[in-house]
Formats: sequence, structure tokens, C-alpha cells
Amino acid sequence: MEQSMDSVLDQFKNFIFILKEPIFQINGTKISIFSFVISISLFLITVKVARYIAKATNAALEKKEVDSGLRNSIEKFVRYIIITLGMLFSLDNLGISINSLAALSAVLMVGIGFGLQNITQNFISGIILLIERPVKVGDIIQVGETSGRIVDIHVRSTMIQTRDDVTIMVPNSKLLSEDVINDSYTGERIRQHVKVGVAYSSDVNKVMSLLVQAASMHPTVLQDPPPIAIFENFGESSLDFDLRFWSSDIWYMDRVASDIRVEIMSLFRAQNIEIPFPQRDLHIKSEGKGPQ
Repeated sequence: MEQSMDSVLDQFKNFIFILKEPIFQINGTKISIFSFVISISLFLITVKVARYIAKATNAALEKKEVDSGLRNSIEKFVRYIIITLGMLFSLDNLGISINSLAALSAVLMVGIGFGLQNITQNFISGIILLIERPVKVGDIIQVGETSGRIVDIHVRSTMIQTRDDVTIMVPNSKLLSEDVINDSYTGERIRQHVKVGVAYSSDVNKVMSLLVQAASMHPTVLQDPPPIAIFENFGESSLDFDLRFWSSDIWYMDRVASDIRVEIMSLFRAQNIEIPFPQRDLHIKSEGKGPQ
């Protein structure tokens, strides 16, 4: 029994010896399977710790009623900093010092200059977005043909959920290089317009009153400031009005405008107010032929 235990112990020692046996060297530091496993384990533990600390930071800021967008930005920064430190410690354990990384970075810059420009640009843009916060998680924006709510901002891209429940990944550089409409930047309300034309025979004051009534009846339309109707212009075949109102429902603003248009049609029909359509008079001139 004692001999078998000694045999197992010797095998274990041999196994440990193999793990610690140097495979190669980096800057004079001997690298073994054991040191490599330790470095990988250290990095994985750092990633988990970073996630835990970042979430704890977000929760602490939430208790202090800090803005959600700022909380998310700070959470990401805390996570990235801890992961970066963990990666440096892991590389140091393998004998790769900061000076070595600087030399390696110089070599990589050449590759970045030729083949990784887009990735680098999006990475730097992501850092700028997290620092300056022109847009944040929860904002409703429009960039190019994409419109929706920001659900997450990564280092390379921003996730936008459209009103069709489709998630689109937009490169961060696009949010800095193109015109971005941020409907949520000044708050959770937005002013909308509904334009309508009526026949020239209509009572202007009654039309304006009905337009304001149609907007005021909608539950998401704010009464402060109140809806107003503007007599915009004398059109070719109609008197043109612009109904302006503030709504607290930014996400469904197109549905709000649709509901108000339906109400306008109902009120106009009840009051016999006509919404004309463009008409054109066509005159046909025929040229008679003389006797042959």
C-alpha cells in the first residue's frame, strides 16, 4: 500500500515537473505550460471580476439616481480598465513587459495603417462616444436611413433597435461622421406637425379650432405647452394649415400623428369641411383643316 502511494506521489511529482519544464524563453523569462495556464487563468478571473465590479458600480450609481446613460458609460470604462490591467499582469507573467508591448505596438501600427483602419476608427469613435456622450443608451436617434432606440454602445459598434423590433449594428464612426438626429437629447417629449389643407370656402377660425380640438383629445399630447394651429399659406387648391403639438410618446410618434389625422377627418366630416384634392383643367385645342 505504501509502495503504491509512493508510486502515485512520484507520478504526480513528474507531472508537475513536466508542467514547469520551460518550453521557450521570452526576454530571458522561461515559459512553461504551468506559467501559461496561470496567465490564462489570471486573465479569465480578471474578466469575471471586472464584470462583477462594473455591475456593482452601476448599482451604486443607480442608488444615487445618476443618469442611466452616464451609469452605463462608467460601467463600461471600469470593466475595460480592469480587463486591461489583468491582461498586462497576465502578459507580465509570461515575460512580456510593457516595453516589449510598446515595441510590438509599433509593429502593429504598420498593420493597422494598411488593413485595420476601419476597426481602429470605430474603436476610437466608441471611446469618444462613451466620454462625450452625444448619444446614450435609451436615446431615440436617426442616422442615415436607420431610426430606432439605442440598446447598447460597444467599443466597435452601437446596437440600435428599430420600431420593427430589428436590431441593427451601426459602426461608431458613422455616429460621429454623419448627421445624427437625437429625438431624446433634450428630454422625453417631442414636437410634431400635422399638415392639412381645406377648401377655400371653409371657415378659417373653425378649421383652426377643430385642429386644436383633435390634438387635445389625444392622451399623449401635452397641454403645456398647448397645441396650436397655424394658417400657413394659400395653396393652389386649398388653404394650408399646420397643427403643432408636443407629445410625450417619442417612440410611437408616428402612431400619435396617425390617430390625430383620423380624428381630424372625423371632425371635418361632421362639420362639412372639405379636404380638397389637386384639380387641373385640361383644355384641348383642335386645329381644323381647310378644304383640299
